[in-house]
Amino acid sequence: MKKALIIVDLQNDFMPTGSLPVPHGEEVIPLANTLQTYFECIVATQDWHPKNHGSFAVNHPGRSVGDIIELAGLSQVLWPTHCVQATQGAEFVKAFTLIPTAKIFQKGCNPTIDSYSGFFDNGHTQSTGLKDYLLACQISDVYVMGLALDYCVKYTVLDACQLGFTTFLIEDGCRGVNLKKDDSATAMQEMRLAGANVVQSTDKKILGAF
Repeated sequence: MKKALIIVDLQNDFMPTGSLPVPHGEEVIPLANTLQTYFECIVATQDWHPKNHGSFAVNHPGRSVGDIIELAGLSQVLWPTHCVQATQGAEFVKAFTLIPTAKIFQKGCNPTIDSYSGFFDNGHTQSTGLKDYLLACQISDVYVMGLALDYCVKYTVLDACQLGFTTFLIEDGCRGVNLKKDDSATAMQEMRLAGANVVQSTDKKILGAF
């Protein structure tokens, strides 16, 4: 049984000064740095959007951030422009020290469909390669943390459960964007119903090395 830590989207644009700030998102960075030392496999996901991405409100004249449209046949929240490829906003936060052996998976590269999950786009039409990488590393258990709890973390967890990985959400390693005040609570319920195990970083019995 091998364990992987999946660290979701610790990027500048999701910090308090970024274009799509996740409240208190910076608080999870020290934990992300510490947790890496306890896992055999480290993965980091990275939003990596082209400027013309269909999820950006600016690319839909007359529409505003927070509006819901249809994109690639799916319901799509319109976001501020964020994590544009090769910009500072898309870079990992400087304080986040990713170990050299970590594997980075970029997502959201296709302008016609969004990609919250680290595994697939939102329509499950294209894989990022994360599943195959984890299987090649003989990973059975995945632990997920990062930003934002109610979007990219949630969908990464849901896909991990569906793919058959024993999946743990490190609750204190996540923060939600909460467009609606109950979004994080709803996301937690969805993940539990899908089979995810909710743990804290201090749970020695489950995390083993802690």
